[in-house]
Amino acid sequence: MFRFLLILLVGLVGGGGVRADLKLPGFFGDHMVLQRGIPIPIWGWADPGESVSLKLGDGKVIVTSADANGRWKTTLPEMKAGGPHMLLVSAANRIVIRDVLIGEVWLCSGQSNMEWSVAASANPAEEIAAGDHPQIRHVKVAKKTAGHPLDDLSATWQICSPDTVAGFSAAGYYMARELQKELGVPIGLLNSSWGGTRIEPWTPVGGFEQVPALDEILNQVRRTLPDNAGYQAGLKKHIAVVEKWTADAKSALAEGRPAPLSPEFPAAHKPLTQHTSPTAIYNAMIHPLIGYGIRGAVWYQGESNHSEGAAYHEKKKALVNGWRKLWGLGNFPFYYVQIAPFRYGNEDPKILARFWEAQATSLEIPNTGMVVTSDIGNVNDIHPKNKQDVGKRLALLALKNDYGREDLVVSGPVFESMVIEGDKLRVRFANGVGLRSRDGKPLTHFEIIGEQAEFVKAEAHIDGNSVLLSAADVKAPVAMRFAWHKLAEPNLQNGAGLPAAAFRAGEVPEYDYLALKVPESKELELVYELDLKKLSRDYQYTVDRSNEIDGEIERVAYFIELKKPGERVSFAYASMDAFSQAAGKLGIPGARTKTHFQRPVENLRVKAVEQAKGNIEFWPNNYQPNNGAKVLGASNALYDFGDQPSPPVDGYGCLQIHNSESRQTVLAVNSWKSGGGADLGIGNSKGQTREWTFSRNAATYESARLKVLVKMKK
Repeated sequence: MFRFLLILLVGLVGGGGVRADLKLPGFFGDHMVLQRGIPIPIWGWADPGESVSLKLGDGKVIVTSADANGRWKTTLPEMKAGGPHMLLVSAANRIVIRDVLIGEVWLCSGQSNMEWSVAASANPAEEIAAGDHPQIRHVKVAKKTAGHPLDDLSATWQICSPDTVAGFSAAGYYMARELQKELGVPIGLLNSSWGGTRIEPWTPVGGFEQVPALDEILNQVRRTLPDNAGYQAGLKKHIAVVEKWTADAKSALAEGRPAPLSPEFPAAHKPLTQHTSPTAIYNAMIHPLIGYGIRGAVWYQGESNHSEGAAYHEKKKALVNGWRKLWGLGNFPFYYVQIAPFRYGNEDPKILARFWEAQATSLEIPNTGMVVTSDIGNVNDIHPKNKQDVGKRLALLALKNDYGREDLVVSGPVFESMVIEGDKLRVRFANGVGLRSRDGKPLTHFEIIGEQAEFVKAEAHIDGNSVLLSAADVKAPVAMRFAWHKLAEPNLQNGAGLPAAAFRAGEVPEYDYLALKVPESKELELVYELDLKKLSRDYQYTVDRSNEIDGEIERVAYFIELKKPGERVSFAYASMDAFSQAAGKLGIPGARTKTHFQRPVENLRVKAVEQAKGNIEFWPNNYQPNNGAKVLGASNALYDFGDQPSPPVDGYGCLQIHNSESRQTVLAVNSWKSGGGADLGIGNSKGQTREWTFSRNAATYESARLKVLVKMKK
């Protein structure tokens, strides 16, 4: 017995020490599905140099060995769909994985609408009861982040049954159900999704490296990587600081005095581990899956990035190309879901439309496809319950593009071209066979723009594979847009019952609202033009012709145009007899111009129609509501057209024109030094002011512009 124990002990600790057990990735397990039709990658860990043998089903034994780091990887011969099989992996110990199927494997990723379960989707009771599909298997990756790529994760494969399907990704499951029915092969779903997440955390550093527009994000990530020169320099500097602190702390300890606080690790070089941080989710939830055989990926994400417009397309390129490069399967299929209409609070209704446009632009990435959901959403619920149709539409893309069903129509009408035909626009569509209205009502959410300088609702009529657009008040249309609103649920579809996505076409000119709306402007010449979205203490005019004005000024005019998101342009025009012959004092009354006017003006014309008594208040000063100038009809309590300037001279500042006869503000530009917190307004404001003081609303406008003009005496 003693001799036996001695031999056993030598075998355990002699030479290389305690042996490492043979190990497979934590998501390799019973009921797993392996991708058919390609060599099957299998990998794991063992003792360095240890021989590992593998056998799948009735296949031949494959032998490999672990490298110096104890990692091994090999491929088994490709197999046809079927099973169940047993996977045997042997070294010093033996691993047995049972009930392995060979079929089609899809990675399902994104945020909450991909994570959304069957139980939380439409008709849950009926769907769960009918969820008896043992050849569909699902594995859910646990939510986790990491500052650097992880090698492994643990997850359990589940057989689809009424006892398990409730927790499956609904979009993934309904896609798998269609594929399994049509193909008759096992379907495996790798569900790596996390609600509320942005696209950047899912993207590998190599993806950011391929997109120059994302260099700022790339540099943020690189500063946390040990092989980066900046990281190494920062770490050396930190080590020097820590060494000095250590010496100081030791001295303090020896001398019985308080030690200095220890230095904090540099924030720029800390690992990115927040679920919002670039690469952090990829590192923990995608990287360990890299190399597993898949057919392709489906992606449902964007709500958390929806305000970014075209920038999202750049990020999508980084994600897709980054995954593809690492997986090494070429341009594998990548299908994604366009997010549905939703209210998104009080934000600009066009923000979501621009995001839809960016999602559609990502179809430029090779071997991608997009599911449109504008007809199956819920504007009051960011998680539309109808995931059945989402899954069916994803399955359609795969069936046609990857499984040879070339006869299928997998997309709704797609914009092809636009031509102007007199007072109409003709919009042609690809995939437009059988164009129709989904509800039998007139087509909705088409708009055109022409000489009115504003988009207006268009009458839309189907003509073959095209739609003719017109509007009674637009005789010269130049551009159009479709479903360009966050709540748009348009009814245009094709004969396959699939909807058209939001788009726009044509060139919208820079309209001159002044010339269009104010006939009197033909007699005027421009002195100043100012982009009010770029206000600051050191404001710069877009146009400044004050030094070119030569001669006697007869009249002075001010024109302001303001546009809030989702609203039409509002404007105000006021002209008056000249109150100064100094053109340099007609613009914003900054302290540098030494401009100060508080006086009545003669022959005020508002929008070139009304004749009225007027009053102007132009100064750079602070001011109070008391009517120090005793302007007739002005209030001593409200900020209006009779305010009292006060120190300092370079203070709040105002440029205000008032129709004092009707006690109405015509236009106001106040506190320009505050930039986005400046006050801009037309007409009377509400509350404790009448002339927009303290409104701080400049940032709420999509565009804002001021023009100052003069009429010269002949």
